[in-house]
Amino acid sequence: MPKQPFSKRNRYSGGPKEITIREDAPDNLRYFILETAHDLGWGPSSMRDVLCRVLHTPPDPSNWSEYPNIEGEGQTLMYGTDWYKVYDAIEHLHARMLKGDERNGTNNAEKFTEELNEFFTEEGIGWQLVDGEIVTRGTEAFEAIVSDAGEKLENTERPTAAGHLHEALQDLSRRPKPDLAGAIYHAMGCLEAVARDVTGDEKATFGEILKRYPEAVPAPLDVALSKVWGYASNEARHVQEGKKPKRSEAELIVGLAASLAGFLTTSS
Repeated sequence: MPKQPFSKRNRYSGGPKEITIREDAPDNLRYFILETAHDLGWGPSSMRDVLCRVLHTPPDPSNWSEYPNIEGEGQTLMYGTDWYKVYDAIEHLHARMLKGDERNGTNNAEKFTEELNEFFTEEGIGWQLVDGEIVTRGTEAFEAIVSDAGEKLENTERPTAAGHLHEALQDLSRRPKPDLAGAIYHAMGCLEAVARDVTGDEKATFGEILKRYPEAVPAPLDVALSKVWGYASNEARHVQEGKKPKRSEAELIVGLAASLAGFLTTSS
């Protein structure tokens, strides 16, 4: 078997697919996990151990042969569980790989991460495995903006703002339902923390900072951001009964906040 398939060797690729799958774990993903684990040295018993642990289900003692009994049991568990438990299984499997399970040879966590994230990208699944955790995945532009902002906040020693940005991403990543209002709240918290640090006005809200320090954000961008702040306040800080933000709106706010936070760190 070649190290790379034909399409990769010859650079035939249509690029990443549009993200269309979030609150689901389609059968092709479940199949891919089982087959990839097998290719990396994980036999049926080892895979069954992972699934039983995640699903709080004891293994069937009547299944003692690897093939086809235990293999079939593992497939039944994988294909029959709720979608979000599949991602729990991915995290648990990665953790076991990281330990270098003696029955399964060398540490294959890095290879598993690489292949899984490539699958997510090719199949339009809005998740990624990062440092052993399944977290939300946005467009390439979204990922680049958030990653760049996170690095700038860490490099300029702004842990409060960086913490808010991390929490915003965690809220987008929650399973089975994301906390969209929480993501907006923490995104604006990140922006507010940076703005306070840059201006030295430690108690002002971001809206007040825009009014008091017109030089902080160039016009007419300050007016647009004032509107964004008002929207975020309505959606996350003053939540109305029966009204919930859309995921696309939450991602827009997180991206905008991250981009502006990065801008403020370099312009101050």
